[in-house]
Amino acid sequence: MAGKKKSSDGESRSCTFCGRSRGSLFAGPPGVYICDECVELYNEVLSRDLQKQPAAVPQDPFPREKLPTPQEIKARLDEYVIAQERPKKLISVAVYNHYKRLAFQASEASSDDPSGVELEKSNILLIGPTGSGKTLIARTLARILDVPFAIGDATTLTEAGYVGEDVENLLLKLLHATDWDIARAQQGIIYIDEIDKIGRTTQNVSITRDVSGEGVQQALLKMLEGTVSNVPPQGGRKHPEQQYIPIDTTNILFICGGTFVGLEEIVARRAGSSFIGFGHPGRAEQGAEDEKSALLEQVEAQDLVEYGLIPEFIGRLPVSGVLKPLSEDDLVRIMLEPKNAIVKQYQKIFEMENCELKFTDGALHELAKIAIKKATGVRAVRSIIEDVMIDILYDLPSTTTPRRFTLNEKVIRKEAAPKIDPIKSKKKAAG
Repeated sequence: MAGKKKSSDGESRSCTFCGRSRGSLFAGPPGVYICDECVELYNEVLSRDLQKQPAAVPQDPFPREKLPTPQEIKARLDEYVIAQERPKKLISVAVYNHYKRLAFQASEASSDDPSGVELEKSNILLIGPTGSGKTLIARTLARILDVPFAIGDATTLTEAGYVGEDVENLLLKLLHATDWDIARAQQGIIYIDEIDKIGRTTQNVSITRDVSGEGVQQALLKMLEGTVSNVPPQGGRKHPEQQYIPIDTTNILFICGGTFVGLEEIVARRAGSSFIGFGHPGRAEQGAEDEKSALLEQVEAQDLVEYGLIPEFIGRLPVSGVLKPLSEDDLVRIMLEPKNAIVKQYQKIFEMENCELKFTDGALHELAKIAIKKATGVRAVRSIIEDVMIDILYDLPSTTTPRRFTLNEKVIRKEAAPKIDPIKSKKKAAG
């Protein structure tokens, strides 16, 4: 036997597994070594074992008894999303069918007698004004189903090779949401906002490069349909030496949303009707919004093509829903009814300070009217209330006696101070 190799400190070393001391020795725990020949041998054995393992069977994220029905999904959506009854029904059915499809694929993969039927993915397109609930619907769906969720903005995406984000960064956000659980990420939901902003501005073929329009649509095509995308773990641009994480998008549900300003005029031209709602002195503003919504509900693929989306991209979004602008009554309900209603949140803050907060009906309707004028829907409501409440909340923690603060329409318009009345003492919440 060859003599043992000695270290710089005079200690004799040999491979713990084969006893040989020739070649290179790699140190492990104290007193344990392995030679390069044993490393190569065990690597070959491990490779053979991995090749013998059966292919992984697709996992069903929802056992049949746990997948909520469309009615159950809509009922949960109703807890957070006010109005938009038709879009909520449509989306509930589409989401149910999507995850039922995953269950079908899992059962087919484990079956000895597969049917051979292939069910295609039903990605969703949401059309509606700012603040109508598009993002809220997508986010609430992910919460209901307990699946990973990520939001991306189409305006930040550019064609590969240009300054901006690659489309694969959408998948990176989903990985972050799952703490790098690839299997779970591959069954999540991605919401892409401002999808209308990547439409071509002209139907003519341009000799110049389309950095963030048609080029991005082309880049998204395979991802929407289902492909294995190589995702750079650190984000940013790809480069040849970088390591990638392969993500299969086949079972990821994509929901795309956009305002599509001017689309109703394209629909009106195709339908041969005259759209005179906007700027017409004899028509009420709400009537114009209703006419616009009625036209958008008649939207067809050819209208979206004329708007600037390529036919292949539209084909990857077979389910489409139109969200209507929120009316004054809708906005009042949104402030009061959902589990996360803004009025309930502020009332809880006052309760923790041993006080009460009350909004009169006039105050709520005044808030809704101002929000409608701002034309940003629910987003405007929160900013308006926060502006009204800032001075009250500044002084609230210094209040030494329990009080009730009542806000009416004059307080909302900043024409008066809130009415303050003493109330019976309550137990103050721990801070």
